[in-house]
Order: sequence, then C-alpha cells, then structure tokens
Amino acid sequence: MELAREESEEEREAAWDGLFGRLRIPQRTRDRWALGLLSNTALPDDLRLDLVVRTGRYYGRDLPADLIDQLLVHPDWKVRSALVDTGVNQLTPGQWSRLVLSEEDDRHRWALVSVAVDYRATFTSVAYERLAADPVARVRAEAASLKGLPVALARALLTDPEPRVRRSACPAAWPDLDADERRVLLADPDPGVRAAARRLHHHEHPVPLAVFESGDLGDAIRVVTDSVLEPELADHLSRHPDAALRRALADNPHLSPALIAVLAVDPDPSVRGAIALRPDITEARRAAISYDFDPAGHYSTLPWVGALHDDPDAMRRLSASSHPLIRRSVARARRLPPDVVDRLAHDEDRVVHLFLAESCDDAPPWMLLQVWHWWNGSLSAPGRPRTHPRFPRTGLLRHADDPDPRLRQLALDDPDSTPELVERFTLDPHHEVRFRAAEDPRLSGLGAVRLLDDPDRSVRWAATRCPRLPARVLVALLRDHHTAEYAAQNTAIPPGVIRRMAERDQDPPEGSAGVSSGPAPV
Repeated sequence: MELAREESEEEREAAWDGLFGRLRIPQRTRDRWALGLLSNTALPDDLRLDLVVRTGRYYGRDLPADLIDQLLVHPDWKVRSALVDTGVNQLTPGQWSRLVLSEEDDRHRWALVSVAVDYRATFTSVAYERLAADPVARVRAEAASLKGLPVALARALLTDPEPRVRRSACPAAWPDLDADERRVLLADPDPGVRAAARRLHHHEHPVPLAVFESGDLGDAIRVVTDSVLEPELADHLSRHPDAALRRALADNPHLSPALIAVLAVDPDPSVRGAIALRPDITEARRAAISYDFDPAGHYSTLPWVGALHDDPDAMRRLSASSHPLIRRSVARARRLPPDVVDRLAHDEDRVVHLFLAESCDDAPPWMLLQVWHWWNGSLSAPGRPRTHPRFPRTGLLRHADDPDPRLRQLALDDPDSTPELVERFTLDPHHEVRFRAAEDPRLSGLGAVRLLDDPDRSVRWAATRCPRLPARVLVALLRDHHTAEYAAQNTAIPPGVIRRMAERDQDPPEGSAGVSSGPAPV
C-alpha cells in the first residue's frame, strides 16, 4: 500500500512543511484543530488557555488547576462564569472564593453565589465573611444558604434589615438558637420569616390540623414531608384527595406504624412506592407492598442506604431486600463483606451487577467478565467493568478465536498478546474488534492506513489518532475538515506544528492567492 510505505526524515519534514502551504487554512478547519488539540496530550501548557477560551470547553475532570486559576482572572465575564459549568468537584473552595469575590458587578456576584448554593460548593472563611456582609441584599440572602456557612455568620444574618436575608438564614442558624431567640423569629414582623421559623419549629413540635389549614406555614408539600404532625392531621392527610399530599406524607420520617399500613395500600402507586422504600419498615412488610418499578429507569442511590455502607450487618440485611433499588443502592458501596458480594453478584437484576462493577472494589472477576458482555462503561464510571482492578488480565488469549466479538477483543489485553494479533484484528469482521485494534498502541502504520477506510466511523476516528501514521497521510487528514478534529489529537504532530495549528489565524505567504484550500493530495 503506497500510502503506508516508510518515510525518510526528509519526506516527513517536507510533509509537515506542506501542511500550511501557500493557501489559507479554512476557519472551520482551524476550529476543529482547536477542539482536537485540547485532547492531545502533547499540547504545551502555554497554549491551552487560548484554546479553551476559543472553544468554550471549560468542562471535564482534567481541567488543570493552574488553567482554572488563569480563567478566574480572565477579563471576559462569559469566560469566568462558564467556569461553574465544570461543577463543584472541579473548583476548590479557594477558587470558588476568588471567582465570586472578584466580581464587581452585583448581578454577576449574585448569579455565581446562586450557582454555588445549588452545587453545594464551599468557600474560605474570609469569603463567607465578605459575602455575609455584601452590600447587596440578594447576595447576602444567597450567602445565607451556602453550605458550610459558619453558625456565627448565620446568626448575625438573622438581624439583617432585609426580610429575605433573615428568611434564608433561618435553617442554618436555627439549631444553635435558644428558646428566646427562636421566639423572636416566630414573631418576626415579616410573614415570610415567620413561616420559615414555624416550619423549623414544627420539625420538633407537632403541627395541628388548624395551623396547617390556615396556610400560615407556606409550602404545604414541604410542611407535610418534613414536619412532625399531630395524629389528627396525619390521619386527615392520609385520606386527602390530593395524591401529591399523600405522596409527601409517605416521605415523612415520623409516621406511626398504623399510618404506614394505611399508605401501603393507597390507590396511588407513587404513594405505595414511597412507602416501599422507607427505612423503618420490615422486609416482610416491604415485600407485601404492590408498587411500580421500572427496571430501565434512572434512580439515585437511596441516601439512607448510602449512609449505611460502612455497616456490614446492615449491608448483609439489605442485600437480601425484595426491592431492587435497595439492592442496587447496596451495590454502590466501595467495600462489602464477601457473602454480600456473592449474593449481589448472583442477583436476578443485572443492574445490581453493573453497580457492583462500577462501585465495589470487591466485585468478583467472573461477574465483571459477564457484565463486559453487555456494558462498555458510562460517563460516571468510564471504562468499567474492563478497567476494574479485578477484571481478568491473564488467560485472555484463549478468546482470540471466540465467536463472540465482546470476548474476542479482550485477547489484546492479555500481556502475552502480540503486534501480529493487533494486525490480524484490523481485518476482523466485527467493528468493535477493529476499533480495539485501532486504539492499540502497537498498531502499525500500515494497519492504521487500512483502517482509515473502515466502514465504521468510530474505527476511522481511532485510526486517525494512531501516532504511526505516515506524516503525509496525517497532513491530509488535518487538511480535511471532516477528519481535522481527530487528526489534531494525534501525538505524532511535531511541537512546532502544534504551535502553528493553535494560532487563531494564519495569513498566506506573500504572493499567494489567499483562498481556502481543500484536502491536500496524498
């Protein structure tokens, strides 16, 4: 194959010199280069800031801390505000603090604090103090809801002249207040503050039916869910025509066994479903409840199960639950006793196996291999189960001729596999096997060139990133806007070429036509 023949050093240099040629690179091609270069591990750090700003790619777990520090002081508000899209796990308390406190525009500062509240981000002690004393009331109101706000500051905000600030500060300050201080809030001149204080008051003191029906407590759903209720009110709500209120009642942690029994046979399936997930009922009671459960639905780990992950006896008991969501929540524990792991690995619900593969260090190798048959990985656990520490690593060569392509491709993971097997797999009839060959670092230039014409797009893109591609081929891929982004991820691009590719624009050499060029000939 002519395209894959060996190149001399002179030919490689000539190919790279011809990348830019005498014609301007189309802007759409340069835009794709910018995106691709951000995923190129050979990209120099000093080029990353400009590329991130140009492409708007602020997200991702691998955004370097020093790059975030540069973005924090960027003159463009859109750039600074986009940092919050990286999520709370990407910004440290110090970075969150610098981002918010540096904003002189009141609207910007308020917007960032609001997002920080939603992300449950934490700040430095100095930042908490400054935000609690912010001259803008709505900023102080949001600051009162920040996670980690010192109690002393929350108490101080209870005397703020703005009612919305006092209202926001109630939840954080309430546990530290004595009876007299609580009475002051319960008698606050603002009805919103009084309602917030009364809701907190009724976390400990039962809500009478008359008080609930008066509407003075505000959000009825929140009151029913969180408050201690007088028996008369609880009984009234259990028979209420509004299913949303009965559903809220089913989530109330203070219900009597008799009321739980009533709600367990409620005509609304969402009410019965909430009762079935309560931590305070027996497994016999849970199994007797008729509830709706979609095995293909997306569910979060039950908080009360997650809180018990370090309790072996609780995990042992809950792993035998009749409810799939409880067993799935157990499988999210990082460590589990051997008997619990064995039970979950044999569970009838394969999502339990998946969660065990994604989260538990003790997942058995045989089960991980089973999960591999039908799962490639997710955004939250990329690569699992194949990247699990206990995934089988040896003895995989026996699968090289397996009729199942999911198993066949694993042969490349065996430490005794050879470059010859990689080349053989470039001709495999199944696209997943060819894709694994295209990603293998042992892939030859000949194999990579062959895969550039693969009928499967993912295989072609993977082959485009192969560092053994001849320079003249890689240059052609970079000149074609259809392949430019993936070709720009290729680590074989020389450092000097990367720098020229990262430029915002390029003027054609003097005397050239200055028109856009198409793909270079190969």
